[in-house]
Order: sequence, then C-alpha cells, then structure tokens
Amino acid sequence: MMQQYMKELEQDPFDAEEFVERLAWRTIAETKKSGEDDFNPILLHDSFVQAIKDLTLLEERQQKRCERLEATVRDDETLFRREIHGLQENNKMAAHTFQGLDEKINHVATKVLHLGDQLDSVNGPRSRVVEAQRLMAHLNDFMSANPLSSPLYSDPTKIDEAADIIQKLHIISQDLPDLNSLKSKIEVKYDETERALIEEFKAKQRQDDFQRMKEIANVLSQFKNYSQCINAYIEQSQAGCLLNKDVFGHLLPLCERNYQCIKEVFNNPEQVMAKFILNIYHLKLQEYISGKLSQKMDIYSYLCILYELYSKTNQLSIGLAALDMGYDLIFLNKLTSNIFSKHIENYIEHELKCFKERSSANLQKYYESKNHQKKQIQSGGFQDLKRDIQAAIATRANINIAQIENYGGETFLSEELAITILQDTKHAFQRCQLLSKYEEKASNATYILDRLLNSLLIEHVDYALELGLQAVPVVEGAKSPPTLYFFKVVHQANNITHLLEKQYTDLVLPLVLNTPKYNDCVTKKKFVMDDIERKVNNGLDRSMNAIITWVKLYLQSEQKKTDYKPESDDFTMMVSPPCKTVVQFVNTMIDEIKTTLDGNNVTAVLQELGIGLHRTIYDHMLQFQYNTAGAMVAICDLNEYRACTKLLGPLVTKLFETLHALCNLLLVKPENLQQICSEDSLVELDKSVVNNFIQLRSDIKNQKQAIIKV
Repeated sequence: MMQQYMKELEQDPFDAEEFVERLAWRTIAETKKSGEDDFNPILLHDSFVQAIKDLTLLEERQQKRCERLEATVRDDETLFRREIHGLQENNKMAAHTFQGLDEKINHVATKVLHLGDQLDSVNGPRSRVVEAQRLMAHLNDFMSANPLSSPLYSDPTKIDEAADIIQKLHIISQDLPDLNSLKSKIEVKYDETERALIEEFKAKQRQDDFQRMKEIANVLSQFKNYSQCINAYIEQSQAGCLLNKDVFGHLLPLCERNYQCIKEVFNNPEQVMAKFILNIYHLKLQEYISGKLSQKMDIYSYLCILYELYSKTNQLSIGLAALDMGYDLIFLNKLTSNIFSKHIENYIEHELKCFKERSSANLQKYYESKNHQKKQIQSGGFQDLKRDIQAAIATRANINIAQIENYGGETFLSEELAITILQDTKHAFQRCQLLSKYEEKASNATYILDRLLNSLLIEHVDYALELGLQAVPVVEGAKSPPTLYFFKVVHQANNITHLLEKQYTDLVLPLVLNTPKYNDCVTKKKFVMDDIERKVNNGLDRSMNAIITWVKLYLQSEQKKTDYKPESDDFTMMVSPPCKTVVQFVNTMIDEIKTTLDGNNVTAVLQELGIGLHRTIYDHMLQFQYNTAGAMVAICDLNEYRACTKLLGPLVTKLFETLHALCNLLLVKPENLQQICSEDSLVELDKSVVNNFIQLRSDIKNQKQAIIKV
C-alpha cells in the first residue's frame, strides 16, 4: 500500500481531493467484493484512519531521507568550495607569470627589431653594390665586340634571371650617350628575350600551367610590351569562339572560365578582363553580327535575325553583369548599342516597309483565294439617299431598279488573316521595344499602330463592312423573306476588333504610356473604331428595316379580311397562316442575332427589332374589322407574336401586353367594355388609341349606344 501511496503522491500535479476520492472508492469496491451490498461507514472510517497512519509513517521516512541528503549536499559544498579556492589561487599565479613573460617577449622583440634595422642598413648598400657589380659585368659583356660569353642568355631554364638583367641593362642604356652600338645590342637582346617569354607564356597557356604563366607575367610586367602578353592570352583564349554552333551560349562560360584564370595569372585582373570583354564585343561579336546581317536576304528575315542577335547580345550582357567582373549593365548595353548602331539606324523604315509588304501580300492572297477583286466603294450621304429612293420605288411600283449583290453570303472577313497580321505586328512591337532608341520608342510604336489600323481595320474590316452594307437586300415584295448576311459580318468584325484591342492593351500602351504620343494613339484608334461602329450601326439599321419591311409587306399581301371576320362561327383555325410564317421568320432572325452579336449589341438590336415588329403588327391590325370569331383568331395570332418576342426585352414585352389588352376589346361584350377600359393595362393609354380599336368591332353599328358610353 505504501508503494501505491508513493505513486499517487508523486503525480504532477497532485490533487488532494482526488486522492481522498480514490481511497474512498477503493474501500467501497472492497466492500462489494466481500458480498456486502449495504454501505458500511465503519469500514470507510477504519480505512481513512489506517491511511492517515500510513501517510504519517511515510512522512517520517521521507523527512529522515531528506535530512540525510541535505547533510551529504553540505559536505559536497564544503569540499567544492575548498577546490574552487585552490583553483583561484593557481589562476592568479598563472596570470602573474604570463604578464612577466609578455614583458620579456616585448623587450626581446624590441631588441630584435633594432638589430634588424642595423643589419638592413649594413646589408642594403652591400646588396646594391653586389647587384651593381653583377650588372657592370654583364654590361661589359655587351660592350665587347665578341658574342655574349655568359651562359645565362643561352640557358632556357634561366630565362627569368636573364630577363631581369636585360630589363635593367635596357633602362641603364637609355641614359648612356654616344653608345649606339651598345644600345642596339641590348635592344636586340631585350626584344629577343621578350619574344621568348611571350612564346613560353603561350605554350604554358596551352598546357594550362597557370603557375608558370603567373611567373612569366610578373617578369613581363616590367617590359615595355607587356600588353602583347595580355593580347596573346586573349587571342589564344578566344580563338575559334565564333566557330561554335551556339556562339552566344559559348561566350558566357568562356568569360567566366577565363576570369578565374586571369585572377590567378595577372596582377591586374580587372584591366585584363576589361580588355578581354572589349575584345569580345568590338572584334568577335561585331565580326559575327556583321557577317550574319550582311548576307543576302529579304527584309523580313533581316529584321528577325537582327532582333534575335540583339536579344542574345542583351542576354549575354545581363549574364556578364551578374558575374560581377567590374562592369555594370549600363556600360555593357552601351557596347551593344555601338555594335548595332549602323544596323538599327534606319530600323523603323525597314519595319514599316516590311509590314506594309507582308500585310498587302496577305490581303491580296486572301482575296485571290475568294476569287474577288477589290473595288472602289462609294459611300456616304448621297449613296444612302440613292439607295433609299430605289427602295421606295421598288416597294411601291414593284420594280427592281436596285442591283444588290450579296456575293453568295461571303463576308470577306477572315479571323485567320487577322491573326496573321496581328502576329506580324506583335513581332514588330517587340522589335520596336528592343531596337528603338529610348526617345524614339513611342513615335515608332505610333507608326506601327497606324499601319496596323490601316491594314487590318480600314483595308479589311471596313472594306468588308462596306460590301456587307451594299449586300443588305432592299425588300421589293412579300414573295420571299430577305436573306441577311450582315449579322455574320458584324460577328466576325467584332472578333477581329477584340483581337486588335487586346494587342493594343498588351503591346502598344506600355510603349506610349506617359508620353506625348499616347493621345495620338488613342485619337487614331478611336477615329477608326468610331467609323467602323457607325457602319455597323448603319448596317444593323438596314437589316432591321429589311426584316420589318418584309413582315409588313407579307402581312399586307397574305392576311385576308376573312381571317379576322369569318362568315360563320364554324371554324377550326386558331392561328392564321400569315402569322405562322411571320413568327417562323422572326424566330430565325432572333436566333441569328443572338448567335452573331454580343454584348450590348444583342440587347439593343433585339429591342429595336421588337419595337419595329410591335409598330408593324399594331398598324396591321388597324386595317381590319373583327367579329367575335375573328377577334379570337387575332388574339391567337397576338399570343404567337408575344411568345416570339418575349425575349426581346421588358419594353417589348410590355408593348405586346398592352396590344393584347387592346385586342381583348374586340372580343368582350359591349356592356363589359367599360370595365376592360378601366384596367391597369389600358388606363394609361390615350383614349383615342382605345377608341380606334373599339371602332374595329364588326358590331360597332348595332351596339353603338352601349359602346358610346365607353
């Protein structure tokens, strides 16, 4: 039990109430195990008393254990204090000893420095005297008329020492007057030694012996033609770099690899690397680019290659700037501009000429594929007036004097052609961004946009709209419904203008934004787009007029008076045949409009169509007299018209609902007319409109007194 108490008391956290509860439950559980069902408080009391005794005993044991541990800790503390005190004393002695040694070392160092200065003051003049003696001996050898006797100049392994002697003798000879033979002899040996060092440098470069290259470079740095060593290194490093299949991809690793070598070999790596890069740009790249662009090719290929080369050169500059060789991107871009300056001087003239030729060729190819020869189209107020007069004469006299050509439904618009032209301008704008000077970018972009608007919108879209306008039929009679292709023209024109708008936003605006050319671009585009929109609206108006005119003429010719005033009430027809034909035609036109138009155009055109149909049907119904059976037919016809036009907008729906209410006046009994006229659908109408419909009743004379009250 003691072990059980220890486990429970060592729990973290310890809860006294929970401990008592567990003790009580264990006692009750033991009571149940012994078979006693009733609660035994005496047993619980005895259990608590025994637990208290056990806990008291446990406390005494723990207290004794704590006392023993505390005594052990106190003994350890005393021991550790003595040890720490001893260590502190040792540390003080070590610090004192170290301070003494430091003072002695400083004293000895001072004496050593003083002694070194004394030795240097003695050894310096002595070494200079030895060096002067050595130089005089070699100078005497050069002054001799015989060949040089010193083996130093003929031993390749001692070329560094020989170079040092020759370089110093060369300097001395410059100050010796009237000794031309001596000077020339030293000069010859000087040049010979210099060439030998350069040749050895080149040989070691081929072997990648950087250590020897560094030694030779250090020796040559004292010679007057040290730059030839640098030139030899650059020439040999860059040899064959233009023969690589991917020249630009090869140049960046070449520079990176040689930069590491230059830092290891030369004492002035920044200057050497600068010359290395200048040599790449001014010699290698310029040679490569001039060779590529001087080949015989068409202007489009020339522009594509020019753009590709300029882009790759820029990428090379960015890569070199990232290597942190001491050249920033601005300087490298100036080098690029110098290389391409003569090639981009007349860039925009080439660009505009190329685009004009390609767009004209694409347009010509397209029209030839349609067996169509572009024609000059006259448009304007006079042509519109002429067309209206011809339409009026044809309608009244039934004479066809207007020659309408619909080209078999061909729209003469091609989204594929538009995409081709826009792809060309996309590349043109990209080239403009890269190849134009900063101050000319906006102007060049404006020129390209002007050509695009002319080629795509004026020469193609506007021309197709003009043909489409002329192809809208002039309705001459009710024999056959008009065939309208203008909606298809509008659909394709909208798609093409959307593509152009996207390119304008993506490519043109970034080039002209915040420049004086921005307003010019907006104005030019708006002028052309407004003209296209005007012609689209004109064509839609003509198409709506053709639909409404045919419906009007068809109803006039095909609707019989007996349809709305049958001689007997025995009939089976509920919707008149002309109504069915008109509804079928109108449904076809509505589907065509929804399929081909988009955006606000759909809503506006459908509403215009609905208003025109309402006016035509309203005027048409005023031409007849209606008896009861005929009024039922008229209402059935009107229900068909309502079903047909229910999707043409809320205004059209309201107009036909009002017309339906007016038709109810033809059917109700005379005594109910007063009630019908007071309904909401008719109360807002002018009384003359209501009376006009009431006058259409066939019983108007017989029921005159009842109707007059209305």
